[in-house]
Amino acid sequence: MSDTTSTSTSVDIKSTARLCGVVLFVIACTTAVMIYTSFQPFGWPAKVALILGVAVVNAFLVASYLMHLLSEKKMVFIVGFFTVCFFISLMGLTVWAMQDFPVGTTK
Repeated sequence: MSDTTSTSTSVDIKSTARLCGVVLFVIACTTAVMIYTSFQPFGWPAKVALILGVAVVNAFLVASYLMHLLSEKKMVFIVGFFTVCFFISLMGLTVWAMQDFPVGTTK
């Protein structure tokens, strides 16, 4: 019975290591694409749009695979929920305080 567990564990480690290797290779390639794009004679808006698009792909790969956030969906949704709640609260406080000037100041 321990042979089966040992074999499945080694297969899991090998497949995880292979996945991380592929992800790191893709990240290196997309970084090279960003650098290559920066030296091309495109217009400034096209360069920025392309580099930001590739940076979003890089961020997704790093966060989802290398930080293992795809396997922790519940925690990600909880943190995202609280982030949205705090953001809405801060925006509400900002709008609410728009006309609240300190005494002795002008509008």
